Amino acid sequence: MPALVHFLHGKESGPWGSKITYLAGVARQLGLDVESLDYSSTFDPEERVRILSESFATRPADILVGSSMGGWVAATASARLKVRGLFLLAPAFFLPDYPELQVGCGGNAIEIVHGWNDGIVPYQNSVRFGQEHKCTLHLVDDEHRLKNRLDLVGQYLSDFLKRTLDTDCTSNT
Repeated sequence: MPALVHFLHGKESGPWGSKITYLAGVARQLGLDVESLDYSSTFDPEERVRILSESFATRPADILVGSSMGGWVAATASARLKVRGLFLLAPAFFLPDYPELQVGCGGNAIEIVHGWNDGIVPYQNSVRFGQEHKCTLHLVDDEHRLKNRLDLVGQYLSDFLKRTLDTDCTSNT
């Protein structure tokens, strides 16, 4: 069975917006299965972690790809669920209304892409996380949605998936 890449959308977006649709295509081109649940029934990030955890009972994901709030959800879920890696897009880290962040993957299994011009989640939050966890961080000339550099984000994801699917994130801590 091919590895499963699970996409987690942001707070006010949906499961198959243009970014996830594009990136899911990148994963499919590598022969991977993709899934993207609809988390729009709640703005509570901890409730979204619960929904993701329940989906693991049917089929656990190998890689979590989270955008904004979905990045926070992916990172926090990785402390409870065994995954091989996290690919995070402008993750909503260190924001005042969010619970404390938990992370189960080590830096070798985490990659972040964040826009220099992000007006929603400051790029400095990803720099702080990257320093604390020694993970790869790409800062690009774009804003929060990363819509202008989607081709580059797709290349980063492709490279990350190829590199990561041979390892287990719990061995990188």
